[in-house]
Order: sequence, then structure tokens, then C-alpha cells
Amino acid sequence: MRRMMLEPIPPKWKQLWDTCDLRSFIILSILLQTFMIFVAPLRKRTKSNWVMMLLWTAYLLADWVANFAVGLILNSQGDQSSNSGKNGKTPVVHKDLLAFWAPFLLVHLGGPDTITAFALEDNELWLRHLFGLVFQCAAVVYVFIMSLPHNRLWIPTMLMFFTGMIKYIERTRSLYLASADRFRHSMLEEPTNLDLSSILVMDKYIPMKRAKLPAGIEMIPVPDRMKKENTPIKPRDKNLTQRDVVVYGHLFYKKFIGLFVNRIYNQKEWNQSRRFFLDRNSKDAFKVIEVELNLIYEVLFTKFPVVYRKYGAISRFFSLVTVCLAIIIFKMKSKTNFNEADVAITYGLLFGALGLDLTALFMLLFSDWTIIALQGSNHVGYSLKNRTIRYLLRPLFAPRTEGTLEDTENHTKSKAVDQLQHVMSRRWSETIPSYNLIYYYLHPRPKLLGKVADILGLSDVLDSIFYVRPEAFSLDLKNFIFEELKSKSEGAHDLDTAKKISSARGNWVLRAEEFSEDSLVMKSVVKVPYDESLIQWHIATELCYNQVHAEGDRKHRDISKLLSDYMLYLLSMQPRMMQSVPGISQVRFLNNCREVCAHFKEMSKQRPNDSMEILSVPVTNVKSILLKSHSLAEQLRVMDRDVLYIKWEIISNWYGWRCCVMLQVTLDPKRK
Repeated sequence: MRRMMLEPIPPKWKQLWDTCDLRSFIILSILLQTFMIFVAPLRKRTKSNWVMMLLWTAYLLADWVANFAVGLILNSQGDQSSNSGKNGKTPVVHKDLLAFWAPFLLVHLGGPDTITAFALEDNELWLRHLFGLVFQCAAVVYVFIMSLPHNRLWIPTMLMFFTGMIKYIERTRSLYLASADRFRHSMLEEPTNLDLSSILVMDKYIPMKRAKLPAGIEMIPVPDRMKKENTPIKPRDKNLTQRDVVVYGHLFYKKFIGLFVNRIYNQKEWNQSRRFFLDRNSKDAFKVIEVELNLIYEVLFTKFPVVYRKYGAISRFFSLVTVCLAIIIFKMKSKTNFNEADVAITYGLLFGALGLDLTALFMLLFSDWTIIALQGSNHVGYSLKNRTIRYLLRPLFAPRTEGTLEDTENHTKSKAVDQLQHVMSRRWSETIPSYNLIYYYLHPRPKLLGKVADILGLSDVLDSIFYVRPEAFSLDLKNFIFEELKSKSEGAHDLDTAKKISSARGNWVLRAEEFSEDSLVMKSVVKVPYDESLIQWHIATELCYNQVHAEGDRKHRDISKLLSDYMLYLLSMQPRMMQSVPGISQVRFLNNCREVCAHFKEMSKQRPNDSMEILSVPVTNVKSILLKSHSLAEQLRVMDRDVLYIKWEIISNWYGWRCCVMLQVTLDPKRK
């Protein structure tokens, strides 16, 4: 009994741990690296919470496991004459293999090319990774020196050490380049076509307008000769080819990534982008934006901006050569006194490193960066370059098969393969998040789970898992948003009009439908704070949508519902993305939510089944947001029968206007 109290862990378990600890963590480290290199690209292609959670867990565990394994190797070092490690413990792995395994952990700490940061805040930790690089390299060198002069594997150990150091440097540099300060500095270093004359004009124009003096700005059309000089690539027709999509996406990426650091653009640059999208259809326009945003994602969260350059090509070639040489040399060396399991683990590390490098090289070759590099290269023959680009574009723009097959089994298999191919080839999830306030209060979390989540600070995380739903970004929605943006852009002929459009809150849509300034609908947009207006229209939209006999255009009805839930998601879950919402609005939003919650608690006594039950419970508070929302829904619902069919068109146009204004929000690197 006394022995059990002094030693709570049985000696057999301790011996088992001493035997398997390092081996287990080495195997776990290579498995985590393999998992991340394949699953990390799915992060932008799917909105599955399970994929995100598994990837987040692997991302956090990968560095910890590799660092812990290095610590175990260090703990195994000791006096060679006594062949004992620290604390008098005999190493269970041969010293030569310990020294050979250590550089592989540097490779793992360098991480895969497909993910360097999980969140933007991770990029700010580049200095911590730099210190980790120094100390871990010092630890590996120490282990290597302790294995000399009788180390039979000193040549492959040195080869893998240089490979691991290069991998770790690449990750640290990627984090450094994507950090906010360095990113801003790199944008400011690039030459700009800043129109100083425009700045001088604005310096005189703005004070005169504030003083209410007669002033105006006349937009003079640019001659055709100047237009050709300002447009690097001229499209041949209305429909863009696959190559044009990548080229234009990269062009706008290089030009407008400066929005992240509030870079100033002159009128010519804005007109160039405006003319381009006015001549496009919604399909091509969204494809170009997909490429542009995909490049921005890879700049901020992957190694691709570092490895696709000449240095990256050299490092990839060096890495492949060193790994292959290490495999050959290890194969030729005598393995006397090596444990068979340790030899198998060593081969796993070697071929695992080779497989990861080949996978990363394959992904790089079939990425947008390779297409861009070939497009701008003058060292490749024109016909050869065209054939190469067409070949590389196939996986990126894999068409989905259409039609039916007579064989049901083959059709099912083809459909499954087609769906998988579509998911792997798309650049984003092709969904938008939706969050419904009424559904949230009709389906509350269990009380115990809610209390635990509040204590641990996980309420927002649970809400995003259980109440945020991805909805398909349909073709109708794409066309609707594009046409709304296009109509606003066509009307922005001068700076004053563009400014009014950007600051409008949807009242222009209501004026176009001849709503008076004193009407309740107009007051719900103009006379109340932005966040409260959005909540009122969200609840009113939900009430109109769930009517038993819902009239109106079904397309605009579904678009209104989807945009309503999306705008509330931004207001609730991503308030930093909404420029129009100051900090005080968050307090007001929470107060409005508490009011809705209290009303639903009262409704719960009557066991409501859906959102229409709101109408059956009277609201006594005249200032209640629910009463205002109910009145707004009633006014929209009882519109004149002659114009009832355009009710959903009015609602969808209002949300479309708000979404268009949201797209003009000034970007910030810290906004998610």
C-alpha cells in the first residue's frame, strides 16, 4: 500500500512510456504534417465546422508535438562513455538515429506549404517563430555534436539539417511578410501612380463645399489613346477565357491589395477597374474576384508567395535532392545495433519528407501562381507556353459533367466523382453564412450548456457552430448583386454622386418606389440608427417570409431572406467588417437582443411554433423594436394589390443596396 502511494504510476507503465514516448511523438508529428498539407486547402473550399475544428487542432498540436519530441531527444543526451542519458537513463534509441531524427523535426516545425497561419493574428507572432528557429537549430546542432565522432549517419543528418532549416526559415519569412506592419510597409514601398493634381483639386474642393460655396468637379472623359495606355490587357470579347480570368485576377490583386493599408488610388486607376467590370457579365466578374481573393488568402495564410519565386524554386530543388540523397545514403549504411522498429520509423520520416515535398510541388505547379509566372515569362516558346498553361488550367477550372446516364450505378459514381472534383477545383466554399435572430430565440441552447459556455467564454463559438448556417451562393444571387453594383457604378459619374451612393442607406431605393419621407418604411431607414434599422428590416422580412400565403416573386423573396440573414450575421458575428457600425452600436445591438429575448420568454408560455406567433402576443412598449418591426411588416404586407407583386423586389433591392455599400468598406488587415 505504501509503495502504491509513493509510486502512483506502476513501473511497467513508466518503462512503457520511456520506450514509446519519442517514437510515438515522431509518428504523430509526421501524421499531423500529412493531415495538414491535404486538409488545409479545404479550409477555403468548405464551411464544415468539423473540418475547421480538426485543422485548428492539428495546427496547434503540430508545433507542440515537434517541440516536445526535440525536448525528448535532448533529454536522452548524456555522457557517451557511460551510454546514459540525463538522469542516468539509458537511451532507448541509438544516438546516431537520435541525431538523424532531430533535423526532421525542424522540417515539421517549418510546416507544410498550404498553411502557415490559421488566423491573421498568428502572423504577428513571426518574432516568436524566429526565436524558436534559433533555439531549435541550436538544439539540433547540440544533439548532432554529441553523436560525434562515431556517428555513421553524419552525412544524411547534415543534409536534412539544412533542409529543415530552410523550411523553418520559409515559414518564419512567410509570417513576417504577412504581418500587419511589414505588409503595410511593403505596400507603401511599391511605386504608385498618385495623381498629385487630383489631390490639389480636392484640397481646394472639400473646404469650399464645407463652407457651402459654389464648387463642383467635372469629370472629363479620357481619350481613347490614354485608355489603351492605362489598360495592360485588352479583352478580345465579352466572355473571358480561363487564362484571362487568372491574368485579370492577378492584375487587380496587385493593384488593389493596397486597400488593406488604406492606399490612395487616383481616378485613372478607379476608372480602369470600373470600365472593366461594366463590360463583364456576372459569371466572369465573380470568377475574376475569386482569383483575386484566392491570391490574397494565399499571401496571408500560406507559403506560396515565398516559394513561387526564384528562391523558392531553388529551395524546392535543393530539398528534393537532399531528401533523395539522404534516402540513398541511409539505405547503403550499415544498420548494426539499430532497432528494426527505429529503422522503419526512419524510413517513414524519409519517405514522408519526400512525399510532402512532392505533394507541395504538385500543388504549386497547379496553382494560379504558376499560370501567372508562365504568362509573364519571355523565356518559354509561345506555343509551348500556351500548351502548358492550358494543361495547368484544367484542374483549376474543371467543368462539371451534365446530363443523365442510363446506368444508375455509373451515374451515382460519376455524380460523386463530379462533386468531389468540383469541391477540389473551386477556390472558395461558394456559400455565404446566414444567422437568423428569430430562429436563435426559438431554439435556445440547453441551460447547462449555456452556463458552461458563458463561464468558458465559448458562447460566440457555440453560436457560430449551431446557429450560423452556410447557404448556397446561387447564380440568381450573383446576378442580382452584380446588377445592383453595376447600376450604382453606372450612376456614379462624379465624386459627389459616388460619395452619396457610398453613404446611402437604401433610401434611394424607397424613393424610386415613391415612398414618402413621412412613411413608416422610409423612417425605418433614415430616422433610426443603422444597426436598429437592420434589425427592424430583418424581423419584418422574417414575418413577411413566413406568411402562410406568401405572395410575390419567389426569386426576390428568397434573395431577400438570404441577404437579411447574411446582414444580421455581419452585424452579430463580424461587426468589425461593418464600417457603418461604431462601437456604441454593439451595446445597442445587445440591448435590442435582450428585448427580443424577453419577448420570446413571454411567448414560450404559449408554446409558439414559428415566427408568426410574434403577431399573437401584444407588445405594450411603444418604443419596442418588435413593435416597430411588426408595424413595418404590416405596412409592407398590406400594400396595394396593384403593386403587391413588387413587394419582395423592393425588399431585395433594399438589401442589395446595403450589400453593395458593404462591398465598399475600407479593408483592414485585422478584419476577418
